[in-house]
Amino acid sequence: MSLPDMVRGEGVTRCSNVAVKLSFIVALVILCSGRWVDSAEPISRNHRVQLRELHNQDSVHWQDREREDSKATYGETQEQALQYRTAFHFQPTKNWMNDPNGMMYYKGWYHLFYQYNPYGALWGNIVWGHVVSKDLIHWKYLEDGEYPIVGGPDWYDLYGAWSGSTTFLPDGTPAMLYTGWSNVVSNVSSLPLIQIQTQNLALPVDKDDPLLRKWYKSEANPVIVAEPWMDATKFRDPTEAWKGEDGSWRILIGARKTDNVTGTAHLYRSKDFVKWEYSHDIDSLKDTGMWECPDFFPVGLKGKVGLGVSANFPGIKHVLKVSLDNTKHDHYSVGVYDVKTETFKADDSLADVGIGLRYDYGKYYASKSFFDQKTGRRILFGWVNESDSDLDAITSKGWSGIQALPRQLWLDPKTGVDLIQTPVEEVDGLHKDKVSKSGFTLAAGSLAPVEGVHGPQLDVQIKFYKPEITGNKTKFFFNASDGASLQAGQVCSQTGAAHRGYLGPFGVLVLSTQDHKEQTAVYYYLQVRRDGKWDAIICSDQSRSTLQTDVDTTVYGTYVRVLESEKYLTLRTIVDHSVVETFAQGGRTVVTSRVYPTLAVNDGAYFYLFNNGVGAVHFFIRAFRSNALNQSVRGFINEDSH
Repeated sequence: MSLPDMVRGEGVTRCSNVAVKLSFIVALVILCSGRWVDSAEPISRNHRVQLRELHNQDSVHWQDREREDSKATYGETQEQALQYRTAFHFQPTKNWMNDPNGMMYYKGWYHLFYQYNPYGALWGNIVWGHVVSKDLIHWKYLEDGEYPIVGGPDWYDLYGAWSGSTTFLPDGTPAMLYTGWSNVVSNVSSLPLIQIQTQNLALPVDKDDPLLRKWYKSEANPVIVAEPWMDATKFRDPTEAWKGEDGSWRILIGARKTDNVTGTAHLYRSKDFVKWEYSHDIDSLKDTGMWECPDFFPVGLKGKVGLGVSANFPGIKHVLKVSLDNTKHDHYSVGVYDVKTETFKADDSLADVGIGLRYDYGKYYASKSFFDQKTGRRILFGWVNESDSDLDAITSKGWSGIQALPRQLWLDPKTGVDLIQTPVEEVDGLHKDKVSKSGFTLAAGSLAPVEGVHGPQLDVQIKFYKPEITGNKTKFFFNASDGASLQAGQVCSQTGAAHRGYLGPFGVLVLSTQDHKEQTAVYYYLQVRRDGKWDAIICSDQSRSTLQTDVDTTVYGTYVRVLESEKYLTLRTIVDHSVVETFAQGGRTVVTSRVYPTLAVNDGAYFYLFNNGVGAVHFFIRAFRSNALNQSVRGFINEDSH
């Protein structure tokens, strides 16, 4: 069929005497429906909470503090909100969630801790939630319902238990270092009256319990307080600890210097994991602001195998990642960790941490990685916040925030500077019912549905052949700076999927209505530069994703690094009701978005391939689909589970 006016742009860029061939191979997967986290977190009346309430008692679920009441959450929320709950991304049954914390594999179980508000769908009253899984996809709450780490009653975390990390001690005991929001006001005269942040230690009551149900706080807390000259209100999120050549532990704490503009990571040392001393700053950069949720780990130069944080030998690089509070983006840099000076230096100073590459060019923040001792992978979790309003969260949904799919992470051996991110292989276990078609051609300015394939849960995998341009060897330009990515995003926003270009846009429409009044477009757009090189831009266009008017429909986009030796432009897009995760060029670039369609939901959500360039597109497609409910584990884990 021809591309409707609502999708098709009117202007077409034409180049004479140029032959264009765009071919691609497509693998599309529909993920089985079904939801498995449908039992709410129990909240005890005896909870020792002395926290500042950040919203009033009329908030959703304020009185919902007994398990039997909280199990009714789904039935009490509006049907419109239910259609936005994800099926295979972790999110609590209700209330607010943000940063992932303290992930680990321990005695047969994956553990995910997370920042959680037990009393409402906005940020505040933060405790650590806790779920466990055998496969990183299906999660269960613990039967006793106690939160592993809560604020109070002591001063050092009276107002909340913030983000932190797990470290395995020499005897195998997992130890948690986390940030406490205290009730002590900063004594730095130039700062507003804000409570300081402290670093604290928590340990399992029974380290032989594979589910790690009970935790206690060290009597030594706080184990770290800021130096007098530091800004103690910008002092948080300790990393996993690693051991140096002298056998002492090291951690990083995210911070902002007292000039209010320089982001930094403080390095602390300890011989016993209890008494810590400040050493120096491992790295810092002006005009990047507060560095939240730092992460520091080694990566091998070849292969996908992950490394523990203490690994340090010839033939590895180190990655420093920070979450910029100013922009709410996660930036990383690959470089060298000098064990003598204990400093980090980025391989590319123009792409240093905070000004260069990002984990994700959409909605993705406060990420944390861990080394999976079971499989030898480094696995990354990240928080994806909402794009609708706070009013929606507290009046219609009763929940806010999801975790992105866990991603395997490794250094790109082809470039040596990019990290490759792909969904963990356990996601493939959701694929059902294969459908295969081949030999199709998509004409310029047209779109095509995929017969028998639609719905709100998809895994679309595509390989586009790079364009063959007569008389000119195709070379692609790439700039790793964050400023360049912002320029690419502007190109996506200004042109959109409706633009008629020379090479593109071409890609997919997901969560689309049949008349395309609602659609989310994910696509490549190629543009030639004055020097004859090409820009490859990946775009995720939410501008027509919903008929609602109070939703953020920002169009995301960035340049993609495409090597001369690579034959394809690859695209993998995973859809789960209200989240769209896109992995471009094998996971070298990732873009995540949140969307809230009103019509393109459930059985009304359709999928299309589209080509808005001037050349025909040839494709092969395989599809996997299931209408059956996924028989996933649900609810609370039994007391005697092992």
